[in-house]
Amino acid sequence: MNEIILLKLGELVLKGLNRRSFEDKLQANIHRRLHPFGQFKVYTRQSTTYVEPKDDTCDVEGAYEALTKVFGIVGISLARPCEKDKDAILACAKEFLDDQLRAARTFKVETKRADKAFPMTSIQLSQYVGGELHEAYDNLEVDVHHPELTVYVEVRDYAAYVHAQPQPGAGGLPVGINGRAVSLLSGGIDSPVASWMIAKRGVALEMVHFFSYPYTSPEAKEKVLELAKLLTPYTGRLTVHVVPFTAIQEELRRSCPEELFTVIMRRFMMRISEAVAKRCGAKALVTGECLGQVASQTMDAMMVTGSVVDLPILRPCVGMDKEEIVQIARKIGTFETSILPYEDCCTVFTPRHPRLRPMPGEVAEAEKNLDIDAMVQAAVDGIERVQVNL
Repeated sequence: MNEIILLKLGELVLKGLNRRSFEDKLQANIHRRLHPFGQFKVYTRQSTTYVEPKDDTCDVEGAYEALTKVFGIVGISLARPCEKDKDAILACAKEFLDDQLRAARTFKVETKRADKAFPMTSIQLSQYVGGELHEAYDNLEVDVHHPELTVYVEVRDYAAYVHAQPQPGAGGLPVGINGRAVSLLSGGIDSPVASWMIAKRGVALEMVHFFSYPYTSPEAKEKVLELAKLLTPYTGRLTVHVVPFTAIQEELRRSCPEELFTVIMRRFMMRISEAVAKRCGAKALVTGECLGQVASQTMDAMMVTGSVVDLPILRPCVGMDKEEIVQIARKIGTFETSILPYEDCCTVFTPRHPRLRPMPGEVAEAEKNLDIDAMVQAAVDGIERVQVNL
């Protein structure tokens, strides 16, 4: 029989009466992610999702790798199904795991018996298969505490399944189950990590990028689109709303005190992002802000920048150290792109002495001669929408 993929569910199994909606969303996400790899049958039984290839043309290895990045899955195994018979299970283990059994020095067998009609208990089946494997492979010794190899046997509704150690999945909740948000995507390290963290909590994303040509180069824009592409294995297809920001920054430089430039610029970013959110039905904004990291990310500055919008602002990186953020960026594959030397709009107009603790009153006073609504509307009208696919 062909190999199949077993997916272990995480938080979904704790959702009570809402569990079915979470499972349905996960299955829909799995089907979309598997589309390039062939036709698969996907179904869920007893907290396990089964992914079965419908024919020999399916790319099971490609599907397996893709599913490691689907949120809502905590464990993933390539398994071999067989008849629910002790000798068939033993033969399946020998054939399917032969290379690993020959390479290991210690092992154990762990059995889960979901089908209680099976005549042997879990312990009895583990003892039988383990004893026979010990006899068949001279290199193996039993170690039930710290084995190099664990042979997993699962006796379920339709068949028995044999596999080795499951690989960790992406965890979290299925993308889309918790609504939609707009994420401010710069070319730095933090914002892609923040986007990934919010997507992991089941939020579908729209991305907003502020582009200040000619102060920022076309390469800087392409860098951001590449970051979005690197996120799509986790988030699915993304729309990046590229906002022309040059006119706003030039007007702020002419009209506003230099020390307040950054915080006022951030307020315009929030206003524009909220306008985008209203257009696409998003219910929150997402930023990569980390408390105290730069002048615009003090508690006072974040209060002032956030006060111009009504939507909640989600800041998943706010309490993290930079090294923690870097570790996640390396894990998800965005770090090397983020550190490419192309400046974004936040760095080209940085004041020499930014105000660390701006007051709401003084910022509002600095903005009073600006036609805020017209400036925001002009930026929104000039947005370029770029679709980024897997």
